Formats: sequence, structure tokens, C-alpha cells
Amino acid sequence: MLTAMLGAVSQGILWGIMVLGVFITYKLLDIPDLTVDGSFATGGAVCAVLVVAGVDPALAILAAMIAGALCGAVTGFLTTAFEIPAILAGILTQISLWSINLRVMGKSNTPLLTSKTVFSALGDATRLPSNVCAIIVGVIVAVVIVAGLYWFFGTEIGSALRATGNNEAMIRALGVNTNTTKMIALTLSNALVGLSGGLICEQQKYADIGMGTGAIVIGLAAIVIGEVLGRLPPGGLTKFAARLISAVAGSIVYFLIRAIVLQLGMDANDMKLLSAIIVAAALCVPVVWERTQRRRAYSKGGEQ
Repeated sequence: MLTAMLGAVSQGILWGIMVLGVFITYKLLDIPDLTVDGSFATGGAVCAVLVVAGVDPALAILAAMIAGALCGAVTGFLTTAFEIPAILAGILTQISLWSINLRVMGKSNTPLLTSKTVFSALGDATRLPSNVCAIIVGVIVAVVIVAGLYWFFGTEIGSALRATGNNEAMIRALGVNTNTTKMIALTLSNALVGLSGGLICEQQKYADIGMGTGAIVIGLAAIVIGEVLGRLPPGGLTKFAARLISAVAGSIVYFLIRAIVLQLGMDANDMKLLSAIIVAAALCVPVVWERTQRRRAYSKGGEQ
């Protein structure tokens, strides 16, 4: 049971980097970017091919990040240059990436069983279990990314990006090119998704053409769970840094829930159904909570 929980935490942290990418488009830019399922697999495919070819595993992960950024740039180009709706542009990119990923790997699955990865290198140096190594690497990368995003979104261009999601017409009236902010957001978002795909590839020792299937659902579930946790008493997460941290925390909780359910005997084939139920439940909780609070406030006002 402890091994399963450690595995869930390590998976949650590494997938949490992908969740941060989804957070940028979904929560800040208000764009439902479906490129994620494709760019996640692209990151894994590029990383796997490079590692098998003998490239340093850290450089392979960096290449996965760049590959993800290119995927996001394609979606951004279709959205801004040709005014294709973001959701449709994401679908078009995602579909095309299926064929591209097959071309990159040359087959549907690329194993890394005998190849060195950043996790195995850390394990060899410290003699720690693989799950613990994954947690250490994941925490370091997540902290660096959260700190970097917090700094970036405090800059002028980062603030303009956030304002684009809040009120695009207003920020355009102030002279900001919203096409540029959208392109930056989609590129940055999918760069993080590709980075996560590369890390997951090295952690699980293989890349698969279908490894990104359902990634957007996991991302949305983690974001919603993180926000629900942030709204619980005593206060609520309002600072931007806390929102970023809650996205990663939501990913960890999501994978812990999955691990617990599997340990209780749930069929692994039902995990997609469980994911949908978790998202629906997490979306319902804030609504129920707010209604309860309003009823309590109304009751207190009536008593007075």
C-alpha cells in the first residue's frame, strides 16, 4: 500500500507540471486547448527517441519541452493568424500529432528498459527507491517552474496575458496585441506539457503513442480539485502563487484517489469513468458549498 501511495505521489507531481500548462490556457486565458493530448505524447516520443539514441537524458527532456512548445505554437498560429476557434485549432493540431508522433518513434511504442534516465542516474547515486527519486526530481522541477511562472506573470507581458483572459476587449483597447499574448500562452502551456511528457516517459521507461490520451481530463480534474481544496476553510487561496501550488496539489490528490480506488479492487478499465466522476464531483462541490453558505447567511439574517 505504501509503495502504491509513493507511486501515486510521484505520478501526481510529474503530471502536475502538465497541469500547470493546462492552468495557463484554461484558467488564465480562458481557452479550452485540446492540443494537450497530442503535445504530451510528442514530448514523450521525442524524449524516448533521443534517450535510445544515446543523448543525455536531461537534454532529451529539454528537447521534449521544445517539441511541446512547437505544438502549442502551431495551435496559436492557427488561432491568431487564421482566426480558427481555439478549441478547433487544438483538435486539428492534436489529430495531426498522432501521425507525427508515429513518424518520430517509427512505431507505436519505444521502450527505455536498458537506457539511462535522470531517475535511474539519481537512483544509482543515492541508492534510493525509484519512486522516491521521481518525487525528488518532480519536486525540484515543480518548484523551479512555479517560481518561474510566478515571476513571469508578474512582468508586464505576463500581466497582459492574464488580462487578456479576464477582458480581451479592454486589454486590446489599451494597445496590447492579444494575438501575441495568446501565442505566448499556448506556446508556454504546451512547453510545460511536453516537459511533463518527457519526464513521465523517463519515469515509466517507455513512450507510447497513446500516452497522452485523456491528459486534458486529468489536467482539468487536478485544477478543479486544487481549487476546491483552496476554497475550503479557513480562508481560500487568492494569491497567484497559491493558485499555482494548488494546481500541483490537485494533481497529487487526483492520483492518490486513483491509487486508493485501484487498491480497493476497481477494474483499471474503469479509470476513465472514474476520472469523469471526479471532475463532475469537484465541479459540483463549490456550487453546493456556495449555496450552503448563502442559506446559512439568509437564515442568520432572518433570525435577526
